[in-house]
Amino acid sequence: MAFIDYYQVLGINKNATEAEIKKAYRKLARKYHPDVNPNDKIAEAKFKEVNEANEVLSNSENRKKYDTYGKDWKHAEEFEKAKQQRQHYRGSQQANSGGFSSEGFSGSEYSDFFESMFGGGYSSQRGKSRFKGPDYNAELHLNLRDVYTTQARVLTVNGKNIRLTIPAGVKDGQIIKISGHGGEGAQGGPKGDLYLTFSIKNDTAFKLDQDNLYTTVNLDLYKALLGGELLVDTFDGKVKLQIKPLTQNGTKVKLKGKGFPIYKKEGQFGDLYITFQIKLPETLSKKEIELIEELSKINQS
Repeated sequence: MAFIDYYQVLGINKNATEAEIKKAYRKLARKYHPDVNPNDKIAEAKFKEVNEANEVLSNSENRKKYDTYGKDWKHAEEFEKAKQQRQHYRGSQQANSGGFSSEGFSGSEYSDFFESMFGGGYSSQRGKSRFKGPDYNAELHLNLRDVYTTQARVLTVNGKNIRLTIPAGVKDGQIIKISGHGGEGAQGGPKGDLYLTFSIKNDTAFKLDQDNLYTTVNLDLYKALLGGELLVDTFDGKVKLQIKPLTQNGTKVKLKGKGFPIYKKEGQFGDLYITFQIKLPETLSKKEIELIEELSKINQS
């Protein structure tokens, strides 16, 4: 299970009061509520994450467990029990050098039990405990065009350079785990992991929804009436469209495969949806007025 920093989710610090937690939760719950963001899967995921963070941090007992055990806070009681057994084991070792047995655990069984409790993060060798290092969290800010293609980046985390390949199509708010790039372990234990959150700014004329792109294209009155060819922008260049005569305002067309790349599916793309907005001329020449008046008379006859 990946570690989620609930304080970061709510945008508060670890010393936040109950009132500050409540205020932050209400603000974000309104922002990502499904009624405000219909059919928005990313907002739906954010809404669930915000609710989860509030459920933990607004409960004083759960918050204490979370602050102590992080992602394993739900197993706090087992951890406490394991610690007590460990202390009892050490005390028994000091009192009786002839061997250890307590509550049905032999020395080797106790070691296996404790190791399973900590998911491999703990091991005992010649009386020394080894613990996995702390996990790190970082945020990477990119523009939407940066993630249209797969690219290599070098990140600097705690003074160390990390070479990272960012797959095309990664989403805003998406979190990826980079194993072994967290803090140093204790007593020779393994390093923690790095959890990288992507913050992606859309500074384009396209709206992104899942893997589909949406945009509006102006269509002059004469092209709408008579039809013809029109050069339009897509995310990776221009394409020529054939406009049908008598195209109505608000008409939508779909360009298959011209949307955004699908994450970790090489060569697969969403679609581009174009909405035509008919633009009336701002001025008319005398001749144009005469012709339009003539057309109006023909239409009325």
